[in-house]
Amino acid sequence: MILLDSSVLIELFRKKDKKKTLFYNVSKEYENLCISSITYYEIGIGNRKSHFEYWKELSAHLTVIPFDKACSGSAIKVYIELLENNKMIDLADILIGATALTYDTPIATLNVKHFERIKGLKIIQ
Repeated sequence: MILLDSSVLIELFRKKDKKKTLFYNVSKEYENLCISSITYYEIGIGNRKSHFEYWKELSAHLTVIPFDKACSGSAIKVYIELLENNKMIDLADILIGATALTYDTPIATLNVKHFERIKGLKIIQ
């Protein structure tokens, strides 16, 4: 199982040659591709009409992991640690990273600069 960050899906939408995407590479290595409910939301609100059908089809094949109480607890710890170390990142990235931590799954991302600030997170790039 691997959790896909929004950046991986955005790259997939934008690149014409899908074989040159991180999504393509991780899909060859991992059977269960997952996204956080936060990522589902981010893609849903940022999705262009031209990608609507593509997203609808793709998301049907992804497991959506809910952001629940356990994820919220992890996110609180991550937020406090980042704040104390003056290394704050976007709230959505904290929530997505906390989901990966909670479910002990690696995260595939093109936004390594932000996610590497979260201790204990396994990052695939």
